[in-house]
Amino acid sequence: MRPATASLPLGIIIRRTPSVSRWVRFAWKVVAVIPGAGPAHWQPMREEGEAVEFHAATVPLELWRTDTEAYLQGLSARVPTIGVVMRETTDPEADHPLEVLLATASPYETQDYTDSGEELVELVPMPEGLVAYIRDFVNEHHEHEEFVKRRRDRKRIDLHEDGIGDARIQQLSDVYSVPSRKKVRLQ
Repeated sequence: MRPATASLPLGIIIRRTPSVSRWVRFAWKVVAVIPGAGPAHWQPMREEGEAVEFHAATVPLELWRTDTEAYLQGLSARVPTIGVVMRETTDPEADHPLEVLLATASPYETQDYTDSGEELVELVPMPEGLVAYIRDFVNEHHEHEEFVKRRRDRKRIDLHEDGIGDARIQQLSDVYSVPSRKKVRLQ
């Protein structure tokens, strides 16, 4: 039997650059992912002046057999992307302001995290090897579901009309009028 999931460690690379804002010292941006990366915690990888790229974390990229439709949608994009979900660190003593939570190849899951507004979500282009890995997983596990149009019930709904037979309605042409009370004449 085929396994229902596949997991691949994915290194998350975040670049820190000086900010153009006077209220924020640095700008942080996810710039790349490394398939098959080892464990890391904010290890500097490259420095160019004040810009520094960190191997911030390694998280598992999990692929599920039930989500192959979403992976196909993501792979069919002009530029296939990985969604990296992060959260601002609540610890004031932390060295870095972001905590990497997960990475996903599903654009639907990425959208769910974006809609919540509680996490930071960034899209990173997939390397070609990762595109091939996900495509192979989809080719092995995807089962196309045919669209089946729902049929209406055969119950006749035209046999009863509201308002017909209501004693408060004076004549047949007034079926859709509001029932009225008898008018009282003042003398």
